[in-house]
Amino acid sequence: MSTESQSVPVQVPARRTVIACVGAAGLAAALTACGGGGSDDAKPAGDGAGKDAGGVLGKTSDIPQGGGKIFAAQGVVVTQPTAGQFKAFSAKCTHQGCAVSSVSGGTINCPCHGSKFDVADGSVKGGPAPSPLPAAAISVEGDSIKLA
Repeated sequence: MSTESQSVPVQVPARRTVIACVGAAGLAAALTACGGGGSDDAKPAGDGAGKDAGGVLGKTSDIPQGGGKIFAAQGVVVTQPTAGQFKAFSAKCTHQGCAVSSVSGGTINCPCHGSKFDVADGSVKGGPAPSPLPAAAISVEGDSIKLA
């Protein structure tokens, strides 16, 4: 019986292959990081359609003139662009579906990537959002605001 050992050739990947794989892994990590919200406020929102139809959202006095209030559970944001004029929009940003988080300075603001929407018509005022916030149906009865 022979005690000679046989060597098996080992294939070593080329430097280009190693660099390409490391680069691809880095790119995948970067894209994953860009797609996430990062905070509890930056969660995808519902579309607001058909949720609690007819249910009272709040009182007209809850909505500041020139501003608005977000009703996260119903997926809508209600604004009062001018005294006595109430509008409602989906609280879901048209960029990547994050929930808008604030209304200030005449805009509805998304925390994910900085999109801003006009309180009067939901149009895009800044950021990467490709389209306006969709309108939501509400009705004002006395001092109550309801989903229509």
